[in-house]
Amino acid sequence: MPIIKVENLSKTFDALTAVDNVSFEVDEGTIFGFLGPNGAGKTTTINILCTLLSPTSGKASIAGHDCVKEPSEVRKAIGIVFQDTTLDKDLTAYENLMLHAYLYDVKRNEMKSRIDDALYFVGLYERRDDLVKKFSGGMKRRLEVARGIIHRPRVLFLDEPTLGLDPQTRANLWEFIVGLPKKHNVTIFMTTHYMEEAEVCDSIAIIDKGKIIASGTPEELKKTIGGDVIYIRTSDNEKARSEIEKLFGLEVSEKDNELFLTTLKGDACIPEIIKAIGEKVLSVRLQRPTLNDVFLKMTGKQIREINGSSDDTIREAVRAYRRRHS
Repeated sequence: MPIIKVENLSKTFDALTAVDNVSFEVDEGTIFGFLGPNGAGKTTTINILCTLLSPTSGKASIAGHDCVKEPSEVRKAIGIVFQDTTLDKDLTAYENLMLHAYLYDVKRNEMKSRIDDALYFVGLYERRDDLVKKFSGGMKRRLEVARGIIHRPRVLFLDEPTLGLDPQTRANLWEFIVGLPKKHNVTIFMTTHYMEEAEVCDSIAIIDKGKIIASGTPEELKKTIGGDVIYIRTSDNEKARSEIEKLFGLEVSEKDNELFLTTLKGDACIPEIIKAIGEKVLSVRLQRPTLNDVFLKMTGKQIREINGSSDDTIREAVRAYRRRHS
């Protein structure tokens, strides 16, 4: 049985349908990515799963417990790392975790070992007696991950866990996140605006305007693009677009004054396109399909642009972790 099961879930607020007949499942011990632009319905769906909202119709369950009928059991089974920090800055790292352990009725004879293990896991054991107000943004996020696993949840919700962090800090935090399912037997349900972070998910659902518009593994979703993506800047995009579509029979779109099209053999196609439209070409670049391309194709918009160096930094950090722990 999947650890999370959502069936025909809908939520309306007066005339607004925030979530529209959504269904998906999440397997236990996996990392699940829930992607969508602001206003897509992500937060509403998560609030229902976390028992903060009741659905208008449909059902949702976590670890076999109905989110409406058994809210207390659901809350025992989940942990949450919010987008904004919720740590008490006037307490030490250890005291923050101890408070959380008390709130979740962790047995007294297990409390210290659990806190120590969590602090070791996120690399903050040596700073356990320091006030949180002295911590950097990355240290606070790591401490929140530690707090989220103290009560041994079955599912950990991560809402934009690396938002606002620099690329290196994001990479370091992701080393801990990727290791959570195996190390702490927890399923990760995450949202992110960063497409390269979503690459590490075992499965993904893309939501837009309240509906799930695509789901699958990252590789399955990228295959829907159908080939390489060629981006072209020209001195006359309208004329270049018309010529490419006429000569090659390819559908050409435009975003931010840049034409883009999909073809199976991009490297072979580029010389032919340059030859056809000649001096109008200002720049050409080839990109293998990414989740950002999938999102752009499905929704007509991008979640967020970030530079390639941060992409590479996080991907390499994740690869390094998996090599060490495979």
